[in-house]
Amino acid sequence: MSNLYLTIALNIPLEFDFAILLYISKRGHEIMSSILELTDSNYTSFMEETDSVVFIDFYSDTCPPCQTLLTYLPNLAEHYRDKKVVITKVNAAHNPKLSNKFMVKSVPLTVVIGKDKMVKRAEVGLLAIDGYFKMIDKEIGNGKGFFSKLFS
Repeated sequence: MSNLYLTIALNIPLEFDFAILLYISKRGHEIMSSILELTDSNYTSFMEETDSVVFIDFYSDTCPPCQTLLTYLPNLAEHYRDKKVVITKVNAAHNPKLSNKFMVKSVPLTVVIGKDKMVKRAEVGLLAIDGYFKMIDKEIGNGKGFFSKLFS
């Protein structure tokens, strides 16, 4: 599991900085643990049990764009926490059956699966983070996107 690091420059006493960073650290760990790692062995049972929209990120440990996309996943998980969307990731090299099922030829590959268990959208390559919000929003019927919250 990756560690999240965040540096905040605040002009307040040191003990408050520590408390803020401790809270961020705990919250970051909570968000990271909400990103499900799908594997060849757990995919089928997960899909049978879920009634949510599923976002899958197929990645590789040696792919720089994949590593960038992995940093987006906590933002996606936090944003869709209460919206019946599950954010997942799959190491393509370690899960050949799942990679073959989705015909993964290049990574990163992102897939959105609807509540009806059908693939609704797939994108190869790294998008700007707003592109991933739009992929999911389209499926859940929320056409406004992530940045609309900033201006509403």
